Amino acid sequence: MTTATPESRSEFSTLESTKVETAEGVSFTVRFLAAERSDAPVVLILPAMAMKARNYFALAKALHVQGLSVATCDLRAHGEATPALGEHTDFGYREMIETDLPALVAAVEQRFPGAPIHLFGHSLGGQLALLFSAAEPGRIAGVTVIGTGTVFWWAFGPRRWWEALSQIQWIGLVSRLRGHWPGGVLIPAPMPGGVMIDWSVHSLTSYYRPSGTKRRYNSLLAAMALPVLVISLDEDVLGPKSNVDFLVSRMPAAAVTRWHIDENSAVVHRDHFLWVKDAPAIAAGVANWITAGTAPA
Repeated sequence: MTTATPESRSEFSTLESTKVETAEGVSFTVRFLAAERSDAPVVLILPAMAMKARNYFALAKALHVQGLSVATCDLRAHGEATPALGEHTDFGYREMIETDLPALVAAVEQRFPGAPIHLFGHSLGGQLALLFSAAEPGRIAGVTVIGTGTVFWWAFGPRRWWEALSQIQWIGLVSRLRGHWPGGVLIPAPMPGGVMIDWSVHSLTSYYRPSGTKRRYNSLLAAMALPVLVISLDEDVLGPKSNVDFLVSRMPAAAVTRWHIDENSAVVHRDHFLWVKDAPAIAAGVANWITAGTAPA
C-alpha cells in the first residue's frame, strides 16, 4: 500500500470539503478539486479495501490538471468516515452501495450541478462503483476501474485455485466467528466482518449477493449499458488479468474499453497498489477516455 507524506496529508486536509451524513448516522468527508469549467466532468474516486481517500491525492491532482473536477471520499469506517473502524455497527456491501453511495453521489451532484459524474474505483471501490451504477441507471455517466476483478476462485486459474479457495474462505469464516477480520492472511489490515463475508460469498459463488439486499446485482450488471474503462496491470497479483476478464464477461451490454498496462506502457509501477506512483500517466489516459472516448495507449 502507498502512504501519504505529512506534506501531502496537510495539503489534502485544506481542500474544499463538505460533510455527508446518512440516515444511519454514518458521516463522511467529501473533498473537492473544482475545474475552471463548471460543466467539466467530475470524477468521484472510490478507494480500495482498507485504503484511505488521501492515498489517492496524487491521482486527484493529476486528474484535475487534465481539466476535470474531482471528488474524494473514504469508504465507511475508514479514514475520515465516522464511526471509525471498531466503533461502527457491522455492515457489508449492501450498506455501502444502497446507503452510502447515494448520499455521496448526491453531495457531488449538489456541488457540480449539471456536470456529468464519473466514478473511478480501485479494487473494492471498483466493484462498488459498477454495482451502484448498474442499480441506478442514468445517474452516472461512466465508470473507470483499476485493479478490479472478480474474486471468484475459478477465475484465478488452476495454479491458484486452492490458494483462492482456502485463503478467501478462511477470511470469511474468521469474519463470521469473530464479527470482523483482524488482518493477516491476504488482507493484512482489519476489515468489517460483513464486508468480508459478502466478499467471501462472491468468491465462492461468483454472484454478488450482499446480505440483506433485495436487488439482483448480477442481473443489473449484465443489463448495464454504461461506458466502462477497465484497467488491468500485468504485475497485479490480487487482481490479475484473468479475474478482470471474467468480470468484463459479466457486463455484456456495457461499452467496455480495455486498458491492459504492461512493460511497454509509460506506467512503471504496475502493482495492485503502487500504480498510484504513476498517477499522471494513469490520469492522462483516463481523462482522454472520459473527454474524447479514446482508448488509452
